[in-house]
Amino acid sequence: MLNYIIKMLKTHIYFCIFLFMISCSNHSEKIKKPLNVVWISCEDMGPILGSYGNQIIKTPNLDKLASEGVRYTNAYSTVGVCAPSRFSIITGMYSARLGANNMRTGDYHNYKNPEEVSHKKNIGVIDKAGFNIPEYEVVTPPHVKPFTEILRKEGYYCANNFKCDYQFNAPFTAWDEVSSTVSFRDAPNGMPFFYVWNTLLTHESRIWERSNKPLTVSPQDVIIPSYFADIPEVRKDIARKYSNIEAMDRKVGELMDQLESDGLLENTIIMFWSDHGGNLLRQKRAVGNSGLNVPLIIRYPDKKNAGKVDDRIVSLMDLGPTVLSLLNIKPPNHYDGKAIAGRYEQEPRKYAFGTADRFDESTDMQRSVLDGRYVYIKNFMPELPLIYRNKYRERIPMNSKLIDMDSKGKLQGDAAYIFMKIKPVEEFYDLKFDPYEVDNLIDNPSYSTKIDQLRSELKRWQKEIDDKGFIPENEIVKSFWPNMIQPATENVTFSTNNQGKLELNSATDGASIGFQIDNKIGTENWDLYHKPIQLNKDQKIAARAIRIGFKASQITSKLN
Repeated sequence: MLNYIIKMLKTHIYFCIFLFMISCSNHSEKIKKPLNVVWISCEDMGPILGSYGNQIIKTPNLDKLASEGVRYTNAYSTVGVCAPSRFSIITGMYSARLGANNMRTGDYHNYKNPEEVSHKKNIGVIDKAGFNIPEYEVVTPPHVKPFTEILRKEGYYCANNFKCDYQFNAPFTAWDEVSSTVSFRDAPNGMPFFYVWNTLLTHESRIWERSNKPLTVSPQDVIIPSYFADIPEVRKDIARKYSNIEAMDRKVGELMDQLESDGLLENTIIMFWSDHGGNLLRQKRAVGNSGLNVPLIIRYPDKKNAGKVDDRIVSLMDLGPTVLSLLNIKPPNHYDGKAIAGRYEQEPRKYAFGTADRFDESTDMQRSVLDGRYVYIKNFMPELPLIYRNKYRERIPMNSKLIDMDSKGKLQGDAAYIFMKIKPVEEFYDLKFDPYEVDNLIDNPSYSTKIDQLRSELKRWQKEIDDKGFIPENEIVKSFWPNMIQPATENVTFSTNNQGKLELNSATDGASIGFQIDNKIGTENWDLYHKPIQLNKDQKIAARAIRIGFKASQITSKLN
């Protein structure tokens, strides 16, 4: 009887071990399944969502995302305007380090085929030295490329829902597809994806372009920053701004529903962010908290750290390295950006740095350093007004109205402060007591130690990156394009290695190579070359090379 009991116990134990091993195997398979990443990118918006404390704007979808993810309170763009900021995001580098700090170098909002790219010689832009600035493309060092090329090499389908505002025409090697209709659903079956969904609903232009749309927020309910006069035009435009944010939130809800219905939510990392701060005066194009502070939410598949609030200093440059780190890919050593999560997470930043130089037709030079509470600003052209004329933003009715009121001396207090005719050389604000940055404490002895600290940090940082803001833009362009002629990428050549595989090469240092095979030839989509290719008999291959800021090479082909 005893032997029988022992035998049955052994059988039971073995069966339990068997079930455990199966369970572990299934769990392992789930873990090994590659993660997807979705970026939800909005524009021109500070952290004024419900989850960030705004009780007027209804953003239930983003609030839910925040409740299921990590919400960052001290995330900053590097520049308070689109193109230089997105340059930093796609390259992981400070725009002022690489001469991409002026807005905007050319018409590169969306991806263009190389044959469609042209550069105007006169766009009415004059640099600090008085020279005419034509349209041009920033040329990065050979090793600096869009981080999406790393993802493509690792087997990721990379798709961008149209926005490519990088200060250069996006290389055809950066994305599998760029269009206003592309979706994560276009990823080949079983292929992990990195998908960027861009919305323009919160962009400053939508304040006047959507003026005929019904308001979902009453002008009487809006919060008016102290640096704006309380007039009907201000209330109406802020109500439009709020209503646009609510419209954006509804679109985010639709995207989240698609991911959930496809069964992808629990295998996809979702990041929501804005390219820089708010879209009104003293917000967009500014180097203070109002121009640089942005919302950032990261939701993990297992809802890791759901509802957590993270107060560390984060730069939007950190987005790319963080994606790589979360996917167990080591970020390049040359990045200014730091991974804030994942296998290669780095030590948190102590400071965020901001820059402002030429914006469209208006030139200035400002630098800032922020630590989450304090803001230090150095004005290198104090002779210029804080709010300078800019035709584009003055299409917002309240902006032009406030400028007119200022010209007639009708603004008072904080509303007059932002229209100072000359700027102080230095500004310093304590956000704890002065969230609107209207009380300059630069001469307050109580803050002298902190001011000295931030002043020193800004000088150190400018020296570290060799800040290109001191160089006239005309000279920067010449350094990119000698004799003002855009360099061209050398054509791709073909060779066969000793394994019988095809190797592709361009003599241009830093060139990336795209290729197409058979039926794909002649389309807009290029595969990224990163290892020798095995061609079958009678297969045809076409290849093209490109370096950032260069003309693309001609297309060369070979029949196997």
